[in-house]
Amino acid sequence: MGEQNIRANADDQTRRQFMKSLLNELQALELMLEEGLFERGARRIGAEQEFFLLDRSSRPAWRALDLLDVLNDERYTNELGLFNFEANLSPQTYSGQCLRTMEAELQTLYERARGAAERIDCKVAMCGILPTLSKPDLSLDAMMPSDRYRALNEALLKLRGSDFHININGLDTLSLRHDNLMLEACNTSFQTHFQVDAEEFPSLYNVAQLISGPVLAAAVNSPVLLGKRLWKESRIAVFEHSIDARSDAHTARGLKPRVHFGDHWVNESAVEIFREDIARFRVILTMDTEDDPLGLVRAGKIPKLNALRLHNGTVYRWNRACYGISENGAPHLRIEHRALPAGPSVPDAIANAAFFFGLMSGISRSMPDVREHFDFADVKANFMAAAREGLKAQQVWSGETQMPAQELILKELLPIAEEGLKKANLDKDDIERYLGIIEQRVASRRTGARWQLESLNKMSEDGSLDERLRSLTSSMVVQQHEGKPIHEWELADFCEKQDWRDSYRTVGQYMATDLFTVRPDDIVDFAASLMEWRHIRHVPVEDDSGHLLGLLSHRALLRLITSGNNNDHVTVREIMKEDPITVSPETSTVEAIRIMREQRLSCLPVVKDDKLVGILTEHDLIVVSSRLLEKLLS
Repeated sequence: MGEQNIRANADDQTRRQFMKSLLNELQALELMLEEGLFERGARRIGAEQEFFLLDRSSRPAWRALDLLDVLNDERYTNELGLFNFEANLSPQTYSGQCLRTMEAELQTLYERARGAAERIDCKVAMCGILPTLSKPDLSLDAMMPSDRYRALNEALLKLRGSDFHININGLDTLSLRHDNLMLEACNTSFQTHFQVDAEEFPSLYNVAQLISGPVLAAAVNSPVLLGKRLWKESRIAVFEHSIDARSDAHTARGLKPRVHFGDHWVNESAVEIFREDIARFRVILTMDTEDDPLGLVRAGKIPKLNALRLHNGTVYRWNRACYGISENGAPHLRIEHRALPAGPSVPDAIANAAFFFGLMSGISRSMPDVREHFDFADVKANFMAAAREGLKAQQVWSGETQMPAQELILKELLPIAEEGLKKANLDKDDIERYLGIIEQRVASRRTGARWQLESLNKMSEDGSLDERLRSLTSSMVVQQHEGKPIHEWELADFCEKQDWRDSYRTVGQYMATDLFTVRPDDIVDFAASLMEWRHIRHVPVEDDSGHLLGLLSHRALLRLITSGNNNDHVTVREIMKEDPITVSPETSTVEAIRIMREQRLSCLPVVKDDKLVGILTEHDLIVVSSRLLEKLLS
C-alpha cells in the first residue's frame, strides 16, 4: 500500500478525513456484496512464512536488511525486527497437488534464504519463539527502520499512556515491563490463507474459529521466552500483550485488546467483522486514500479499499478477514489463519496447513452451520487451553463431550480432515503424507514445544542456561535443514564444541537469578539460618518493591557473633552494608572482574531500573575461569 504514506501523528483534520474514507470504503464493501461483485467458485490457498535470522552463536542477528539485499527477491520482505524476515508463497488452486507444490516452493524459499544467510555469515531458523532471544534484542535499536513500524510504536504508546506489561505463568513465570512494541518481534508464524466465496464467508469463518484450538494443539512450537518455560504456544500470550493499546482505565472497563480471538459467531457477512473492528479500535495509522470508493463501485470499477485494509492490519484477530484483488482483477475475500507458529520443519508447516484446510472442507460439508452444535465460549476456551497445554489441553467438542486434544484429533478430526481433502479433489498420496505427519506427531506427542522442553530437561545439569539454549537452537537449525518432521528428530544434546565464551561475555548471561533475599527489618537469626540452609555467603537486602537496599555478608554476621552482645533483637538493617557497589546485566564479565578485584569484593548485586535482578559471586567467576583453563591446558 506504500508505507511512505502511512502516518501516526496526523492532525485532527487528517484523522477525520481518514475516518470518513474508512466509513465510505465500508459502505463500498457492502455495496459490492449486495451487487455480487466478488469472485465466485475460485478456491485458492496461500501462506506466509516468517523466519529468524541467527548469528554463528545461534543468537538473533540484526542483519535482515543485508540479507534482503543479498536475496534481491520480491517474494521476501522485512518484518518488525532486524532479526526477522518473511517469505510469501504463491497462491495455489485448492485441488490436485497444491500441497506438494506449496511444500516445494517453501523448501525453495527456505534453501534460498539459507544460502543468502551463509553469504553474510548467518543462519536461518523456523521457530515460533527463538529460545536465544534476550532483552537487548527487544530494544528499538533492533527494530526495522520503517516509517510504518515507527508510527505504529508511537501510536500504541500514546494510546496506552504507559509501558507494555507482560505476565505469563507456565512452568516458570515471566513478568516484564517494556517500553516499545518489539515484544511482537519475539513471534514468527506460518500464516495460511483460504479464499472463500463471499456468500459462504460467515459459515467458513465460523469453522475456522471452531478448529483453531485443536489445530493449534497439534502445532505448538513456542515454549521458551527469555529463558522461561511458559505456555506450549507462548506466542498467543506474548502477541496479545505486545500490541495491547489499552490504557489502565480501558482494561478495567473490559475493552478488548487489539490481538484477540473474538467473542461471538459471525452471522451475516464479513462486514460484521470490519464494523466491529472500526467501532472498537481507534484508528492509529492514517494514509492517503481513494476518492469516492462508492462512486467507483457504481461505475463498475473495483476499489482498492486501502483505508479499510490499513485499519484491518492494525487489529490482529487470530482468524482475520482479508479483502484482496486477484490477478484477474476480481475482488475476493480470504480467511487468514494467524495462530500457527513457524516450524519446526518445512514438512511440518505444510502438514499443519493440510490439517487446517482439510478440517475447513470436511466440517463445512458435514456441518453447514456450526453455531447449532457448539457454544462460542467453549470454542474460545478450547483455543486458549491449546495455547497453554498443547496436546494435553481439554477440548469441549460437539455438545458436552470433553476430551484431551490428542484423543480428539486422533479419533475424530483426522478422519474429517481426510474426507475434506478428498472431497476437494486433492492428491491421494499428498493427503496420506501430510495427515500422516500430523497423526504420527500427535500419537507420539512430539510437538515442537515438547521437543524443546524435553531437550532442555535432558541437558538440565550441563553448562549454563545460556549454553543450553544455544545448544537447543543449534540442534534445531541442523535438524530443520535435514528436512525431517519433528516426530523423527533426536533430542538436542549439550554441545561441548560450541564457543562457550559467547555465553559468558556479559554478567546477565550467567548471573544467579533464583535469589533468596531478606528485608531490612528481618531479625539477623533468620538471615543466618538462610545462609546456612542455602550454603551462601551473601544475602541481598531489598524492600517489598524489589529495590536493593543493602548487602548482608557472612563476615558481618561473624563480627556480630564475636562481639559478645545479645543478638536476639538485632535486625538486618543494623549490620548490612548500605548502597553496595552494583553492576547491570549488560556489564561485561571483564569489567565485573576488574571491579571485584579493585574493590576487593566477593560478590556483586546486579541491578536494572533500580531493581535487584541477580547476583554475581566469586564462585560464578571460578566456573568461568575453570572453563578457560580447561581449554588452554587440555
